[in-house]
Parts: sequence; structure tokens; C-alpha cells
Amino acid sequence: MRRLRGVGLMRPVFECLECGAHYLPPEDLRYGDGTPASPVWCSPCQVVMARRGVAEPKPAAMLALVAARQALTAATAAQAARTEAPTVDVRPTRPARTKRSTAGPTRARGRSRLR
Repeated sequence: MRRLRGVGLMRPVFECLECGAHYLPPEDLRYGDGTPASPVWCSPCQVVMARRGVAEPKPAAMLALVAARQALTAATAAQAARTEAPTVDVRPTRPARTKRSTAGPTRARGRSRLR
């Protein structure tokens, strides 16, 4: 999973079964020209396989999409748990107040000479 810059969303990163490269297909698995993106092959390998006439293995594609969906669900749940967890205040606390500090003003300690 990869966190998008400035956005709290996560997107799956796939691994090409042919060359082993990691790639980030479009979210809707469609390129700008309308051609479908593959959850199994990266763009260069997808072009090569199309030229050779090799069909995308359906079980591998389904497995890659299910795994990506599960990872996205787990990452979203973990992020929600982090935001819901109460933050701990790490600042030092004040020292306990003594009886003397809470008693208020008192008379002078020594005897007054004005009596």
C-alpha cells in the first residue's frame, strides 16, 4: 500500500508477474486512452503479452484484486483506529499542592509588637 501525498487515502501497489516490477495502476484500472490496466502485468509487459496474444490469467488477476482490496480495507481500519485512539498527554504534570498552599492567607508567624 502506498499513501498519496497530502491525502489520507491508500492505493494498492501491484507486482508484475512477468518482470517483477512494482507498479501503481490507475484507481479505476483504465488508462487515459480507455485501455484496461492489468492487476497482473505492468504496462510494458502488458503490451508485450498483447503482441504475443497471451491472455491475462483470470485467477491471478482476481487474486491480485482481492488481495489489494483486503490490504486497503486493513489499512483503512488501522488508520481509523489510530485516529480514534485517545492521545496521551506527555507534558509533565504539576506537583501536588500542599496543605499550606491551599490554606489561604494566615497571620504573621511571629508576635506583632503593636499589641
